[in-house]
Amino acid sequence: MDPSGDSKKMLVIGCGRLGAELAYGLFRRGHHVSVVDRAATAFANLPGDFRGKTIEGDVLDKGLLERAGMRGADGLAAVTSSDAVNALVGHLARTVFGVRHVAIRNYNPRWLPLVQDFGFPVISSSIWGAQRMEALLDGETHAVFSAGNGEVQVYEVAIGAGWDGRALADLPGAGAWQPICLTRGGRAMLAGPDAVVADGDVLHVAATPDGVRRLGDAAARGQEA
Repeated sequence: MDPSGDSKKMLVIGCGRLGAELAYGLFRRGHHVSVVDRAATAFANLPGDFRGKTIEGDVLDKGLLERAGMRGADGLAAVTSSDAVNALVGHLARTVFGVRHVAIRNYNPRWLPLVQDFGFPVISSSIWGAQRMEALLDGETHAVFSAGNGEVQVYEVAIGAGWDGRALADLPGAGAWQPICLTRGGRAMLAGPDAVVADGDVLHVAATPDGVRRLGDAAARGQEA
């Protein structure tokens, strides 16, 4: 447990693999963590040295949530396998208990638009995971950071011989990606539009999925996308 920094009161609803990993990570950072799940057996997902609080019961029961410490909590994550439950718990946390920082998990991508209507930050592990796998299978590019639900990501793009000696401004797809940094020989540097790339460079860009496909294809082949 890391004692540095300010300790906060965190509540995790759902103790599956994601919830357990999140709860343990928050605990390791020095926060006071309470985990709620309807099944006591779910708490077996927590590592043996977890010293937070575990509460078994109906996660939609206001009385149970009160006892779990939702009132006065600094943050709440609803990460059960039910999109409806996650949205309702988030709504209760925000409107009834006044929790400032609320994040919810989207389990079924078909429910994502409805869940987003609640106005909470939403993490869609299915969408994000599919996009990451697709990028890895492309071979030349892969995502290293995802914002939102993958609408914009930070990608590593391998520069091929076809773009050796060309400026970043010459690469296609302007507007769909922005350069962040360029790594050459293990050393990274900030990359502006006038930066010149070389075969073997690794370019980090912020991009939409479509933008990075065009950029990756062009960088590998040295052709306009």
